[in-house]
Amino acid sequence: MPGLLSSPVFLTVIWFLLSWSLGPSHAQIWTDEVSDVQYGRLGSNVTLECGKSEIGIPVEWRHNHSLVLPWHKVTSDGRLVLYHVDQSAQGNYSCYDNSGILRSISLRLGHPPGLLSISCQVPNHTHVRCSWRESVKTFLPAGFNASFRGKGQEWRPCIVDVTHRHCDVHHPAFWQTIHMLRVIETNALGSETTLAQLKLHELLKPDPPESVSAKEVEGFPKKLRVTWHYPSSWPQEIAFPLLFHIRYKPHGSKLWSEIFTEDNAVVVPDALAGHLHQVQVRARDEVDPESQWSEWTQLHLVRPWEEEPNPGPEENTESPDCNGFCIEPSASTKPTHAVNGDEGNLGLAILLVLFSIFILTTVLSLIFIVWMRQKRTEHATKQELASMVKMKSIPI
Repeated sequence: MPGLLSSPVFLTVIWFLLSWSLGPSHAQIWTDEVSDVQYGRLGSNVTLECGKSEIGIPVEWRHNHSLVLPWHKVTSDGRLVLYHVDQSAQGNYSCYDNSGILRSISLRLGHPPGLLSISCQVPNHTHVRCSWRESVKTFLPAGFNASFRGKGQEWRPCIVDVTHRHCDVHHPAFWQTIHMLRVIETNALGSETTLAQLKLHELLKPDPPESVSAKEVEGFPKKLRVTWHYPSSWPQEIAFPLLFHIRYKPHGSKLWSEIFTEDNAVVVPDALAGHLHQVQVRARDEVDPESQWSEWTQLHLVRPWEEEPNPGPEENTESPDCNGFCIEPSASTKPTHAVNGDEGNLGLAILLVLFSIFILTTVLSLIFIVWMRQKRTEHATKQELASMVKMKSIPI
C-alpha cells in the first residue's frame, strides 16, 4: 500500500482530480476581480463593452453578482447599454458567455467639473492662501492645478493642498495693484478653468493679537492696564507696523469706549469703579488704510482695583462685670429719639400754620385792593353823571 501511494501514476491521478475539483473556485475568484474602470455621466446613456465575445453567442451581464440590472439593453455583439443612469447604476459589471467570464468593469458615475467659488486670505504681506468650493457636485475624484501672477508678470505655481482644497503663494509681488489666480479642476469626464481677480491690499487682514491681558492698576480704582502681543503670523519688521483698536465697557452695558494706539499696551483712564469690565483688541495694517481689521480677540473680564475696607473697632456687646452693683440707666440717660422726633414734627406744624396765615393774608389783601378799586370806579362814575345832569339843567 505505501508503494502504491508513492507511485507516479497514482500521484498524477490525484493531481488531475484536484485540478478538476478546484476549477469552479478559480472561476469564482475571477468573477470578483475588476479588470477595468469606466466613468459615465449621470443622466446619460452608458455603454459597456463585453470584450472578446463571438458574434452570435449569447452573453450574460451581472451587476454586483446579480442578474437584476438597471433599465438596459444587450446588443447583438454583447455590449450592455444603460439608459439615463443614476447613482444606483454604479458598481461592478461582469460579462459571461458559456466559457466563463469575459470582462469585469467598475462603473463610476458623476459630472464633469464646473466653475469654482474662490476666496483668498492675506494674513500678512508675505503669504496668500486661496481656497475653493465646487459649484457642481461631481461625485468623482478630481485633480487641481493652480497658478498665480501679478499684472504683467508670468504665471507662478500656487502650491496646492488637494485634501483641504487650497493653495499657498509665498512672497507675492505686493506692490502690484491687481493679481490673478487660475485654478484648473480635472476629473475623468473633463476639466474646467476658473480665474479670480484679486486686490491684495484690500484683502490684507491680520490675525487677531495674541496673549491679551487685562489687569487692575493698584491704587487707581478707575484705571485698567491692557497688554497684548503681535500675532505670530505677522512679521514685525518696522516697515509693517500695526494699528490696534481697544474697546471696553462695564459688563452689561451696550455702549463701548474705544482707544487706538500703535503700542502693545494701553491704560484705560475712565473705567467705572467697582464694576466688572469687558475688554477686546483687534489690529489692522497702519500703512494701508484699505486693509481690513482683524477679528476681535475673545472677551477678557477684569475689575478695577478696589481698596480693602479697614476693619472698625469691635463693639463690646458683653455686659460689664458689675459684681452685683450694676445700676439701670435712669430715664434721663436713655436715648431721646422719640423726643427729638416729636420736636421735629412740632416745628413742621408751626411752619405749616405760618405758611397758611401768609397765604390767607395775601388773598385777603388782594380782595381788599380789588374792592377799593371798584369803589373808586363807582364814585367816579356817579360824579360824571351828576355833572351831566347839571349841564342839562342850565338854561341856554
